Amino acid sequence: MSVDEQSVTEAYRLATIAAASAAVTVRAAEPRDLDGIIGIFERTWGVGRSPDRAMLLALDFAGNTVLLAAQNGKPVGATLGFLGWTDGVHLHSHMAAVVPWHRGGGVGYALKLFQRALCLEQGITEMRWTFDPLIRRNAHFNLVKLGAEVTGFLPDFYGRLDDVISGSDRSDRFQVRWSLDSPRVLRALAGGPARDWTAVTSWPLDVDFEQLRADDPVGAARRREESRLVFAEALARNLRPELTADNDYVFTSDALG
Repeated sequence: MSVDEQSVTEAYRLATIAAASAAVTVRAAEPRDLDGIIGIFERTWGVGRSPDRAMLLALDFAGNTVLLAAQNGKPVGATLGFLGWTDGVHLHSHMAAVVPWHRGGGVGYALKLFQRALCLEQGITEMRWTFDPLIRRNAHFNLVKLGAEVTGFLPDFYGRLDDVISGSDRSDRFQVRWSLDSPRVLRALAGGPARDWTAVTSWPLDVDFEQLRADDPVGAARRREESRLVFAEALARNLRPELTADNDYVFTSDALG
């Protein structure tokens, strides 16, 4: 489908503002950038956990979103997304990483908004990705700051990863859909107030599940098992997870709004 020129222009404007706020420049990667991008991915997930240079080059050459965030010419963040067509054409945003000393500074947000602008320019109005539903800051980023919506629960989606982030933890994931020009997303990107959702049921998130996983693996595994039952039951009842003002999950049948 086509997207009107004004919407594309506005998307690039928001992406430019986000990049300036994070004090970075965001652009499509060039072949000379790929080693730096691999370095960012491997710093995040471990050596050998990045696609190799040939794969990144092929994805980039084919027109997928291999994007770089740089500060003073040095790479500080990167993201990788590629087209999919299951249940409709969309961009699957597979990897996004920021160097540790820039995390929380808006670099990831700037990368996502540039990815969004590129999609809209090509007539792609939907992005999807997965995230660990127990990581509270990621849930807030995806559901509140970006306005994405959860569309499914995927237990142990990747199998045992044994990477720097997950270790031996199970790779449970929520799948989200980011409807790039929907009222929900436009309101989120404008910084609109959080919704007060009608809760059918609820489940509190740990403030820092990653720290719990490092300090108390048995306790973290117990929380993982508990969450699996809660998520599977709620979604089987066609309830959608959203976040409260305190960043805990509520499961609701409210319209997306």
